[in-house]
Amino acid sequence: MLKSLILTCALCFATLAQAADADPALTKQVNAFVDSWHDDAAHARMAYFDKMAPDGVYIGTDRSELWQRDAFKAWARKYFEGKKSAWSFKATRRNVYTSGDGKLIWFDELLDTPNMGHCMASGVIRRTDKGFEILHYQLSMAVPNEVAKQVTGLIQKAETAPVEVIH
Repeated sequence: MLKSLILTCALCFATLAQAADADPALTKQVNAFVDSWHDDAAHARMAYFDKMAPDGVYIGTDRSELWQRDAFKAWARKYFEGKKSAWSFKATRRNVYTSGDGKLIWFDELLDTPNMGHCMASGVIRRTDKGFEILHYQLSMAVPNEVAKQVTGLIQKAETAPVEVIH
């Protein structure tokens, strides 16, 4: 998993010099793909996990939430099976960028969520012959600067107990 993450990051940084805003047609395709991915979760469709690469990584908001796709799917199954909704993320802003050859795409997005309020996320997408697949997605809570010190204090208090990383 770490090897996959390092490779993904290296590819991103290697292509950063060639990075450009994605052309409007590609941006529209990426927006539709990511929106449909979020919609799958919002409607508890297991197809959500099919949009992730087999070696894809999902990083949640808790420091223990670092998964490869299959482990993430196993953990999240309880939120999907027999439910109307797993979680709901609605993008209110998304920026899309691409490598020079268009095979690697990355994005950042501002999200509205009913349970966590405003969140931010970034992702890396690989374009394949079969379409897009998510290689990496990282979700974070958007903490207003005005309350960051209070939140930091709460986090420090919560972190006094050891945490086991979930894989």
